[in-house]
Amino acid sequence: MINIRFMKMMIPNKKIAVIIPCYNEEISIAGVVADFRKYLPDADIYVYDNNSTDKTAEKARKAGAIVRSEYYQGKGNVVRRMFADIDADIYVMSDGDKTYDIKRTPDLIDELVKNNLDMVIGARKEVDLAAYRVGHRTGNILLTKLVQKFFKQNLVDMLSGFRVFSKRFVKSFPAQSAGFEIETELTVHALSSRIPFKEIETDYFARPLGSESKLATYKDGMRILLMIVNLIKDERPLFCFSLFTIFFFILSLCFGLPVVEDFFQTHQVLRFPRAFLAMGLMILAVISLLVGLILDSVSKSRKEVRRMAYLNYPAVGDR
Repeated sequence: MINIRFMKMMIPNKKIAVIIPCYNEEISIAGVVADFRKYLPDADIYVYDNNSTDKTAEKARKAGAIVRSEYYQGKGNVVRRMFADIDADIYVMSDGDKTYDIKRTPDLIDELVKNNLDMVIGARKEVDLAAYRVGHRTGNILLTKLVQKFFKQNLVDMLSGFRVFSKRFVKSFPAQSAGFEIETELTVHALSSRIPFKEIETDYFARPLGSESKLATYKDGMRILLMIVNLIKDERPLFCFSLFTIFFFILSLCFGLPVVEDFFQTHQVLRFPRAFLAMGLMILAVISLLVGLILDSVSKSRKEVRRMAYLNYPAVGDR
């Protein structure tokens, strides 16, 4: 465990901002702010209230947080706003539900600075059977494995909301998500841009009594899946459209080979509808390949632009 005095020696003159997106967390938010104040006494703690109908904002303010509002509903919209508004050298993001092991925050920051990383994820280790709903646990595993498969990177907990970022990650991140897909977008951005990051196992606790998760298992799970598909299409377009090319090419052969066989036997095209369908499918296969090649060039250009924006900021380990 990194003690506070040693951490101050490790990160002299580094401004730390704790950013907490919140929606109806009046039961737990004061405790979360107090914990961050205990383990990061010099940090600025921001709570962004997302149209809460309870006393979240009031209790966060009384606990000593800087409270601001984001009126576009959804966690992704809140994170987008926080990243845009707040200037710091190191950013600590956590939920306001008191489920994360906040005392490990100095360890995550130390890992970020010591190894000059741009993101450290607190990978959740369940210490309470009530911490995860079965659907949440299963969905997290399946979605994490899907991203792991496409981006060839070992991942433990892609959907953790407990993360530490460098300034150059935050200010070069092209946030698009509106809701709970934001963690997926953060992870895929790091993978596709080959930004250095690491996962560190941290404890994950059950919510306080009376507090309820805002994550809808099936609805938000489908949104996250669609976000993954969309990000794969954006980041690896040639791969995606090559699948369409292969699909149309095989269909074209299935419909066209009997026509060719008839022609060699009779020297006549006996099935014109089938021949036209096979030709149309082959044209679609060629078009899919060309679209994939064009979008692949566009994707590479976008990555170059993101890389230039990323390099505009110094590494977190620079003195």
